[in-house]
Amino acid sequence: MMLDSIKNRRSIRRFKAQEVDGKLVKEIIEAGTWAPSGLNNQPWKFVIIRSPAIKDQLAVLTRYGKIIQQAPLCIAVFLDTAATYDRTKDIQAIGACIQNMLLAIHALGLGGVWLGEILKNSEKVRHLLGISSALELMAVIALGYPDEQTVASPRKKLDEVIVKEV
Repeated sequence: MMLDSIKNRRSIRRFKAQEVDGKLVKEIIEAGTWAPSGLNNQPWKFVIIRSPAIKDQLAVLTRYGKIIQQAPLCIAVFLDTAATYDRTKDIQAIGACIQNMLLAIHALGLGGVWLGEILKNSEKVRHLLGISSALELMAVIALGYPDEQTVASPRKKLDEVIVKEV
């Protein structure tokens, strides 16, 4: 069943106007917190963004602004640099956290997309959200009820990605 979820999850970029219940948002974030992290340092922090005015200001910081504006909510995911012990491992942990969140979004009947291009304006995002300089933006997840149908994108065959077995 989990493998089906991994294979069937798609990036959703268009959403219905329907609000997402706060309880579901907490479940999504909790799923993220169950990702593995080195020394169990759990280096993630989150900002839940529902305000249309804040989303409008966030939207001008990325070429994918229409996705942010249309989504009922966004979750900004940050690396807590005060909790960091190894930057590479902590960034990998954040990636695992985001993937857990995307899988939870899918499992709850919602859709979401991982937006990374906004990182070019990470300081402006941090300033807009009024958060500590100890928090470094890693991604923004736009989510809501899907208003589009997607198809599977092709994947490379295993013999193209397995370099060697020793």
